[in-house]
Amino acid sequence: MPTTLAPRTTLAPDLDVDVDLNAAASAAIDSPWVTLVWNDPVNLMSYVSWVFRSYFGFSRAEADRRMLQVHHDGKTVVATGSREEMERHVEAMHDFGLWATLTKADA
Repeated sequence: MPTTLAPRTTLAPDLDVDVDLNAAASAAIDSPWVTLVWNDPVNLMSYVSWVFRSYFGFSRAEADRRMLQVHHDGKTVVATGSREEMERHVEAMHDFGLWATLTKADA
């Protein structure tokens, strides 16, 4: 009775290597994501700083630093982690009325 073998790729006549077809997908899922908060013409800087302190637990100095980064540079990273965590943060920022998105972290 024949047996089923895992997919194999031959790199050289005498060298066989197992191929993990899920490796790339797994690496993509495990790589970190970031939540970005963007500048907007609506919210006061004091409010943005308050949101950063109350939601993320930043100190006043850190919240103000990130708020100023939003104001001057147009955006700031407020969190890094799994895609699911970042999706929750983006939704929370939207609930506070802030513009936020998520993206893959730079490698």
